[in-house]
Amino acid sequence: MERRREPLPLRVQDVPELPAAATAALDDGLAVLGLDDIAPQVRSAIEGHLRLLLAWTTSINLTAIREPVDAVRRLLLDSLAAAPLLRERGIDAFVDIGSGGGYPGLPLAAVIPARRALLVDSVAKKVGFLETAIAAVDLAGSVESFAGRSEVLAADRRHRERWPAVVVRAVGDLAEVAELGLPLLAPGGVLIAWKGTDARAEMDAAGSAIALLGGSRPVLLPVDRRLGSDDHVLVVTTKQRPTPAGFPRDPAERKRRPL
Repeated sequence: MERRREPLPLRVQDVPELPAAATAALDDGLAVLGLDDIAPQVRSAIEGHLRLLLAWTTSINLTAIREPVDAVRRLLLDSLAAAPLLRERGIDAFVDIGSGGGYPGLPLAAVIPARRALLVDSVAKKVGFLETAIAAVDLAGSVESFAGRSEVLAADRRHRERWPAVVVRAVGDLAEVAELGLPLLAPGGVLIAWKGTDARAEMDAAGSAIALLGGSRPVLLPVDRRLGSDDHVLVVTTKQRPTPAGFPRDPAERKRRPL
């Protein structure tokens, strides 16, 4: 007889606390980022989100990272690496493309803090988690989820070239990231992509595509290795000109004719 699965938790108080080693890693990382002055409710929100993610991942595969200290370093702190940049530029609204379990978007929205953030994912079970987490950590007033592809948003005049920032973590190569993200950016907005050790090669390969889509030459920003994620950098592109009509293309067209 098939064993009946327990209902997934909907409240932070119903999931285990982070172990001491994980909270210590978070303390250290926040200090490195200059974010150790965040309000207690913000700290509770980013911890609560991670606790829910780890609890849900025992039943639904939201992340391959299961160990709490690794999750703090490789998900939470890695996501918050962009917070100083967003704060420095006074950005308080953004779209997170391919948000998955809510990284980087949800902790960034809590820490900046964001006036508005839209977490986008095309996978229904992931959006179900996002909706639960947003409500559970009391961010429903400023953070929303969108179940669908970013191409749909880019075709909507309420979103096309309206946002001051787009963040993208673990979604395609840089040319594809640019094609998905730049159409959503207002002039002067920034596209921030999390990339690995091959970032410079990707930047060279994507240069002409980014220019075609209205972006500036991308800039590479290293991520402090003390955060515990040795292979990530941030690639930042500024929107300089309107993106031509017809972009982004559908996935089949992008695969058939890469930029």
